[in-house]
Amino acid sequence: MKTLKTIGMVTLLGAAVVMSSTGFAKERTKGRGTGPVIFVTSQGLYYDSIVVVDPLPFKGRFQELVPGENGLSTEFGPGEVGHLGGRWWVDVNDNQNMDKNDHYFLCPLLGPGRDHM
Repeated sequence: MKTLKTIGMVTLLGAAVVMSSTGFAKERTKGRGTGPVIFVTSQGLYYDSIVVVDPLPFKGRFQELVPGENGLSTEFGPGEVGHLGGRWWVDVNDNQNMDKNDHYFLCPLLGPGRDHM
């Protein structure tokens, strides 16, 4: 079960970052970024994003990005303490620890946020 969850997480992240889904490709034609749409749970808002560097080395501080029912989500967004400006990590090996086997990338959020995907 854990392996299926990990495979699903990697697939979702890959689709988001590479924009292989039709929904992402359609939205990106509007000039709102090149990255995934990210839901900020503390604000209840969705943000477009732009991929700047993928991957980043496992060095420095990163904010966790979690696949879930709202797509990719994180706790803090622009203007909040805890938001790290788009330095993300995804727990690819599903061990709840940030380590060298996880995925790290730079993908800043583009405001303003909105209340729908």
